[in-house]
Amino acid sequence: MPVEKTAEAGAAGPAQKKSRRRKPKAERPAESPPPARKPAEGPATEARRQARIQPARPILKRFGEMVLSEPMLAALSEAGYEAPTPVQAGLIPKALEGRDLMGQAQTGTGKTAAFAIPLLEKLTDKPRQRDPSALVLVPTRELAVQVRDEFAKLIGKRKLNAVAVYGGKPIRGQIEHLRQGAEIAVGTPGRVLDLIDRRALNLGAIEHVVLDEADRMLDIGFRPDIEKILRRCPQSRQTLLLSATIPPPVKRLAERYMHEPEMLDFSPKDVAVETIEQFYFTVDPQRKFDLLTRLIEREQPRQAIVFCRTKRGTDRVGARLARRLNSAAVIHGDLPQKLRDRVMADFRAGKVRYLVATDVVGRGIDVTSISHIINFDIPEFCDDYVHRVGRTGRMGREGVAYTFVSPEEGNELTRIEMRINRLLQRDEIAGFDAIARPEPIEAATAEPAQTAQTAKPKPVFGRRTRRIRRAL
Repeated sequence: MPVEKTAEAGAAGPAQKKSRRRKPKAERPAESPPPARKPAEGPATEARRQARIQPARPILKRFGEMVLSEPMLAALSEAGYEAPTPVQAGLIPKALEGRDLMGQAQTGTGKTAAFAIPLLEKLTDKPRQRDPSALVLVPTRELAVQVRDEFAKLIGKRKLNAVAVYGGKPIRGQIEHLRQGAEIAVGTPGRVLDLIDRRALNLGAIEHVVLDEADRMLDIGFRPDIEKILRRCPQSRQTLLLSATIPPPVKRLAERYMHEPEMLDFSPKDVAVETIEQFYFTVDPQRKFDLLTRLIEREQPRQAIVFCRTKRGTDRVGARLARRLNSAAVIHGDLPQKLRDRVMADFRAGKVRYLVATDVVGRGIDVTSISHIINFDIPEFCDDYVHRVGRTGRMGREGVAYTFVSPEEGNELTRIEMRINRLLQRDEIAGFDAIARPEPIEAATAEPAQTAQTAKPKPVFGRRTRRIRRAL
């Protein structure tokens, strides 16, 4: 696991921010073309870029060492924040200077507070206005609610308001909340665009934009929506981009819509959380559920998330698990938003012990009591594995992750191990034969006539197996 590092705080102050940032020549009309691409880079340009990639070295041990207001320090103390994490210690001072930043850090390291604290500090002394001054884009509805709640916790007694806007909820209520005044809007790209088209959300006063879990938003097809939103924001804005992984598509987006972004990398070598033990089982697809129940009996997890690849598979596994265990629930994108909210509220409160889910909760959901992650289906993408197992081991706590791998999925397991630069340990359960055998061993020594009558027929692997895999 990587030793988390913290970028040194720069010496530039607010006055320097005004001199170094470009100023808009005129207000850009809606849907105007993006700024022209930069000319081909030469050695000097690449050298300047490398100079902007700051090593992460922990230098701050207390929030009091930062230039934070008394209301913020009081809110941090009341919320139980004792010391900044490396990503917070490295990103907050630079964000307060007004720089455009790209922050990469593994899950569970406090990225939400890392951008929420400087935004609230910048908005504290501003006169109240109807239109939002800060916009935070997130990939999922659950994450929108969680980020809004984090802002509400850190606002404390200040007269600031954060509103969450996302699909699945009546849009009229969200429009009414925006009309009442909100300094911060947190939302999914689709609902934000819908509110813009209805003229309920004006981006003309936006000074700060945050792209949270940017790689996930691009993975699920939000790139066109994100670009439309960024083109409608003032060019003089400050833009922060944070994620556990920053692949090339995210870097290209940053180069196009951010002003000389500075990269702060807090997980350069190993993206797997060091406090998480990671194991795998080799199992025949037909016996995955039997293995799941035996594993739960052995481990007795405090709280666990069981990840499936498809919504249909999530429903099937959740229904079977609920029949055996009273404290089990299901969540995926096709469920009504009220039901999703209720399930997540019950899970956070500990009323639900086992949550069967798709990757809708694989990003950004912070429930510190999760002790186990079980990948019932191996994830399709390696980065999804990183985010799945990151739901446990939050903020330095210990956790364990298990992945079920069918015999033909060895290549997928290898790719995951190469991605995290770590070998998963093979695990076994005593008395449980994970690989289904085509016939009993005794049949091989039986008499021919007896074998024809008593031997079990060999299972057909092929069309039947593919049908089962599609169902999962």
